[in-house]
Amino acid sequence: MEAIILAGGFGTRLQTIVKDVPKPMAPINEKPFLEYIFNYLSKYAIKHIILSVGYKKEIIQEYFKKEFNNIKITYSIEDEPLGTGGAIKKALECVKGNKSFVLNGDTLFNIDLNEFTESSKNNKISIALKEMKNIERYGSIEVNENNTITSFKEKQFFKKAFINGGIYLLYKDIFINYNKDIFSFENFLENNFKNLNAKGILFNDSYFIDIGIPTDYKKAEIDFKELF
Repeated sequence: MEAIILAGGFGTRLQTIVKDVPKPMAPINEKPFLEYIFNYLSKYAIKHIILSVGYKKEIIQEYFKKEFNNIKITYSIEDEPLGTGGAIKKALECVKGNKSFVLNGDTLFNIDLNEFTESSKNNKISIALKEMKNIERYGSIEVNENNTITSFKEKQFFKKAFINGGIYLLYKDIFINYNKDIFSFENFLENNFKNLNAKGILFNDSYFIDIGIPTDYKKAEIDFKELF
């Protein structure tokens, strides 16, 4: 299998702590966050990673080069910001098989990818979900008893909700009839989940962290000492 990692993030909210590097290169206990994602993927025999890069891409390219941890790397370069959807669409051109994992470069969701793959048959896309309590930073996703997504809810306070954990499994031709090249993947999903027969697969017991804000960045530094 192959995986796309969205690694072009600027990291505006982390600028007070981490300056002058792409957000996925933020150091966690002397290793870039992105390296932890590579190590996670290597456990599942991922042999080809497409890094979608933009802002300060040279820092990522210099560190990971063309191969890392016995994983071949292809760089999909955004010469201008394409949005998450445009970045994925461009990166899919580098995928050799008919489907790929897609991961956010600023989140780590330690799910079993084999289980995710097994649960993701017969639909164009599946999203790994995490149940969270007392949140307002994320929107939520609702599913039925067959794990088919039934709705997306805007960001607001939720006592309990399923959130998008930032890992997808999708087919390479997901954008075959979609002509835009600059767009939000989240908006694309909200407008097309029914046609795609999108599924949400729940992984309640898996560790999840999003380093997008300083408090969670600091939490990752503490957590990773025990986890990794």
